[in-house]
Amino acid sequence: MSKIAIIGATGRAGSQLLEEALRRGHSVVAIARNTSKLAARPGVTVKQVDALDAEALQHAVSGSDVVISAAHFATLPAIAVLGPVKKAGVKRLLVVGGAGSLLLPGGGRVIDSAGFPAEYKAEASAGAAFLDALRQEQALDWTFLSPSAEFVEAERTGTFRVGQDDLLVSSEGRSWISFADYAIALIDEVETPKHSRQRFTVGY
Repeated sequence: MSKIAIIGATGRAGSQLLEEALRRGHSVVAIARNTSKLAARPGVTVKQVDALDAEALQHAVSGSDVVISAAHFATLPAIAVLGPVKKAGVKRLLVVGGAGSLLLPGGGRVIDSAGFPAEYKAEASAGAAFLDALRQEQALDWTFLSPSAEFVEAERTGTFRVGQDDLLVSSEGRSWISFADYAIALIDEVETPKHSRQRFTVGY
């Protein structure tokens, strides 16, 4: 089993990743700025850390087999994550990505489409920049998992499709994935790496 450090462990994606990792017997270092939502429980080490504090983040992830960054891109850019993870000696970094940088059937990015909501533009742009930084990264074994367009609270089904750089759309014309099923896909990647130094996506 692996020791997994999750940055942003109290968020909607991070909390589901925490549950999925524990369900499979991994140990988790749960990192958050405010840890009041994280109860003490077997298999979890809680660390209250401001992820923008590079030294504190380095110490928090040190000794982990893999780091998962589940923080918002607009508040935690790539440079704030990559340096501390490398200095800590951790070789693998998995990132909870965004859908904005996925490609549409015509070849353009989701974020550049006419109907893309203005309120999500800053976060989506920061996510695309994070992916660009990873693609330049030489030292880390990274993976960036983009959800579908809708990232929602819904049941854990264990049934979904896996894609690469293109937005997945269901037969009903909807692009969506639950946080719980997304967590399955990302912990699958922790256990059985299939997308080393790649982005991939999941959806129904």
